[in-house]
Amino acid sequence: MLCSLLCSYGVPARLRCGFASYFGETWEDHWVCKYWDGAAATWRLGDAQLDGILREKLGIRFDPADIPRSAFLTAGDAWTECRGGRSDPDRFGHGAVAGMWFLKVNVLRDHGAMTGQETSPWDSWRDAAPASRRVDANEMAFLDRVAADPAGAFADAGLDWLRLG
Repeated sequence: MLCSLLCSYGVPARLRCGFASYFGETWEDHWVCKYWDGAAATWRLGDAQLDGILREKLGIRFDPADIPRSAFLTAGDAWTECRGGRSDPDRFGHGAVAGMWFLKVNVLRDHGAMTGQETSPWDSWRDAAPASRRVDANEMAFLDRVAADPAGAFADAGLDWLRLG
C-alpha cells in the first residue's frame, strides 16, 4: 500500500524483497518500500508495518521511513553475503524454513518486484516439499547474476514456479 500511495503522489517507489534484522535474532523474510526522497536526492527504505506499538515492543530506535541498510538486506545482498561466506544462510528465512533455498526464492521474488512481475509473499512456493527445497549447483551462477542485478532482464528467471498458488 505504501508504494501505491507514494506512486499516486508522483513519488518513485517500488517494493523490495529481502530480510530484516529488527524482528528478532535472525534475518526475517520481509518486504519494504524503496522510495525516492527528492529533498535529500537519495533512495530510502520505508517499512509501514512498524507502527509505534511494534517499534516499542521490538526496541526499534530508527525512523521506519529511513531504515538503515544494516537493518534490511535486499535478497540479492543477503545471497551475496552468504555465497561469500560472510553470513550463515541458516540465519535467513521465516520460521523453521531458512537457508540457501529460501535465499533463492527471495532473490527471484525481488527480481520479479524490480521488473514489474507480480509475485506475492504468500504464493505457493511455501508448499514446496522439503526434498525440493534446495539450490542445484547449476543454478548458482545464474542466481549470482540475478542477485547482482535484480532489475536485469533475465529470460531464464523461472518465476513461473513462484506463481503456482
